[in-house]
Amino acid sequence: MTTLHESGPARRPQFVEATRASIVAVGALFAVGGWAGLFTLIVRSYPTVGNRWLFFALLHIALTGTALPLVQALNSRLVRPGAPPIPAMALVRQATWVGLFGAACAWLQIPRLLSWPMAGVLLLAFIVIETLLRLSESARYWQDLETRRGRE
Repeated sequence: MTTLHESGPARRPQFVEATRASIVAVGALFAVGGWAGLFTLIVRSYPTVGNRWLFFALLHIALTGTALPLVQALNSRLVRPGAPPIPAMALVRQATWVGLFGAACAWLQIPRLLSWPMAGVLLLAFIVIETLLRLSESARYWQDLETRRGRE
């Protein structure tokens, strides 16, 4: 019996295609729900404290859902031959960074603290964190691959 991590070469392309299709579907669901919720919130409510928090949550969901298919397309297009496969959770995490960046920028704009240097520093911090996480995942992948080859 094969598991998801030990799928053979025959099952791998089907698994990758199913993952890509599900990522696009989840992204579309998040984007439509988030943007529709934001539209409804902006048009039909007053900016009370609870509605402000709801605005940031819906903005995060909308931006994450919008970025999810774009992140998936960029990662599949820019991956090197022979590089470890990009896990679906890494794609979700990268789209979440986009949503978090947008929500943080909107939040910093309220007290007029957002500036181009501040947005650049925030973006650079997210990029550094994601790069370190991807390096860790890549090292773990190659270590697991070496361990499997040693057992054979």
